[in-house]
Amino acid sequence: MSKKVVIGMSGGVDSSVAAILLKEAGYDVVGLFMHNWDEEENGQCTSAQDWQDVIGVCGKIGIPCYSVNFAKEYMDRVFSYFLDEYKKGRTPNPDVLCNREIKFGPFADYAKKMGADYVATGHYCDVFHGEDHYLLTAKDQNKDQTYFLNQVRTEQLENVMFPIADIPKPQVRELAEKYGLVTAKKKDSTGICFIGERKFRQFLATYLPGQNGQIVDTHGNVIGEHFGLMYYTLGQRKGLGIGGVKGEKQDRWYVIDKDLKKNRLIVSCGEGEELFSNACDCSGLNIIGKWDKTEFEATAKFRYRQGEQKVLVKIDGDKVRFEFDEPQRAVTPGQYAVIYTPFDGERKRCLGGAVIDTVIKY
Repeated sequence: MSKKVVIGMSGGVDSSVAAILLKEAGYDVVGLFMHNWDEEENGQCTSAQDWQDVIGVCGKIGIPCYSVNFAKEYMDRVFSYFLDEYKKGRTPNPDVLCNREIKFGPFADYAKKMGADYVATGHYCDVFHGEDHYLLTAKDQNKDQTYFLNQVRTEQLENVMFPIADIPKPQVRELAEKYGLVTAKKKDSTGICFIGERKFRQFLATYLPGQNGQIVDTHGNVIGEHFGLMYYTLGQRKGLGIGGVKGEKQDRWYVIDKDLKKNRLIVSCGEGEELFSNACDCSGLNIIGKWDKTEFEATAKFRYRQGEQKVLVKIDGDKVRFEFDEPQRAVTPGQYAVIYTPFDGERKRCLGGAVIDTVIKY
């Protein structure tokens, strides 16, 4: 009797092809689609169209599909955290938390109740099941998504499969076209689903009304007005509304800090030299798989679209300090610092990660 695999179907090309590969490998495959946002509150989310695409793909390849609603769990476990972090003036990444709290939590539990032997997703990453479960990078380094899975618990990776781990993105689309799937040319989703097509500032204002305040330079001179500190992030230079300022260099302005007590946005003019730091302190460390070192050299990412940077990692309980081999630009509180170590050939092990709390400049 074939093993049963319940695969998370997002309505995108990656999970569509992952489902095909599982079926061709002889598994009993079932598609399961998650509704994570209340459509009654927000008609902008593409969830309805995505569900129709899932129905089309599953019908085409001949597997059953179902949907399940985790909107309440998402609101309680992910969105509430998202809002709390913005209230603190930080920049959270809800997609990281969604993987631990929804996709590999309630979703996996639901799949097991459906009789699943395995749970699968269309993530670009891999997993090694040996004496423990290790999260590994994908073959296509440009699409690798281990950054977003850095908070997944070790036990959550048990009986998990990532079918497209060894397939480059262009080949994934070729396979989708070969099978005539409606998702073959569908654009990859970007940003956060629950925001939909609206501008981020407009969305956030419905939950956290902004409090206007001063934009000041590094000398404390007032040069503009902001609409709420939560709408800005370190390194941002677009949308500041700052023109030429008398007595200042006529160059680009960057956000370099936030003064929460005085509700001031601090900016600098030039190349953003003030954005560079030498280390960062983080909390909520999550280690995936066995690991007993507390001080070691590794590489790390401080945002998704960044190459791995050489660091010295110093662990103290669930807290960790990263000391950078080279100064890093715009390391941002609220984002994640994710650790990588060598594993096998070009494949790296994602050791886990922690939330950035404080940046340190020597």
